[in-house]
Amino acid sequence: MPSFRTRRIHVPSDLAGVTRRGDEVRGLLDPPVVENIWRRVRAFYRTGVHPAISLCIRREGQIVLNRSIGHASGHGPGDDGSEAVVCTPRTPFCIFSASKAVTAMVIHLLDDRGLLHVDDRIVNYIPEFGQQGKGRTTIRHVLTHRAGIPNLEGNTDLELLADPDAILRLLCEAAPTAAPGHRVAYHAITGGFVLGEVVKRVTGKTVRQVLAEEILDPLGFNWMNYGVRPEQVDQVAINAFTGRRPPALIRFVAKRALGVPFAEVPAISNDPRWLEAIVPSGNVVSTADELSRFFQLLLNGGELDGVRIMEQRTVDRARNETSYLEMDFTLGVPVRYGVGLMLGDTLISPFGADTRQAFGHLGFINCFGWADPERQLSVGLLTSGKPAVGRHLYPLTRLLGSISAIPKL
Repeated sequence: MPSFRTRRIHVPSDLAGVTRRGDEVRGLLDPPVVENIWRRVRAFYRTGVHPAISLCIRREGQIVLNRSIGHASGHGPGDDGSEAVVCTPRTPFCIFSASKAVTAMVIHLLDDRGLLHVDDRIVNYIPEFGQQGKGRTTIRHVLTHRAGIPNLEGNTDLELLADPDAILRLLCEAAPTAAPGHRVAYHAITGGFVLGEVVKRVTGKTVRQVLAEEILDPLGFNWMNYGVRPEQVDQVAINAFTGRRPPALIRFVAKRALGVPFAEVPAISNDPRWLEAIVPSGNVVSTADELSRFFQLLLNGGELDGVRIMEQRTVDRARNETSYLEMDFTLGVPVRYGVGLMLGDTLISPFGADTRQAFGHLGFINCFGWADPERQLSVGLLTSGKPAVGRHLYPLTRLLGSISAIPKL
């Protein structure tokens, strides 16, 4: 268990030495706007809670900012003197719950192909799921966090990841916490395993295979799938528990949602058993560039670089509002959800103020992927520090605000 003193990295005085840039197109945003956003990233980094930050922003499909700052490994709190590796825009990160948006779009794609319908009952595909009164639960209920299966407290075990049949059995045997559709309660991990099994029973392939064959390979993605191959584990940015001791309420919510203490999540996410598994709700590995590119696909209505992956109506269905600032009984905060996606809003928004048309998803502590149709933006913001609370929150809010301040088109 990590110590609960305030944990930060040593921030180098020469930030240029730990900054790397990818290709960027000039002209679509005024240079002062781009540099203001990057200045906010640097301020965010200086809080010392993120060993690495990577940000990619597309405007009208063109990359206008693609930079990273910090170290992918060897520079976290308590590192034992191992060689520090500078993060680059090509460094992949685990995107945690932003994976839910990817899994949701696989489900919507199968609906697009006529292989399932989001209003089908889960038992149509997984008959044994109907135990304990869950027979009326639909795919839509799972996508919108209304299935009544928000957690498997005490059963989030790395050893279980190697035995998906055991995970499915636990979920099938579990009693729901509420009737299907009755209330929103964020399904941090559980829903993804149910959706992944639906995909497997519909197609005869794992959700990892379907994602690769139907979306990633046709578009030439290098990452963006569930986990990585064993030889790629060392390339993934190392996550670190940072910041202050989480307040009791946050510790309670995290334990209820994730099944493990907040401070243990980073270590779990660095474990090869996590990184090599298929965790549909939590272990997609991506660069900021490719996360931005994935949301550009959705922003374009399902077409990218001349390749059509899904229909516009499929993206529209995923964006369709299903809860408007309704209290989430897992997170304890009001949320606005689509059908598998988080939605922005005017004031209370995960994507900055005045982003009511934006859609995307957050990942465990300061990972973001979203598209903003009004500004023609697609964004990937990835971080490797995992702080609950602390002085990073204000700089993060200012960073998100600097992106949402980009003029609408």
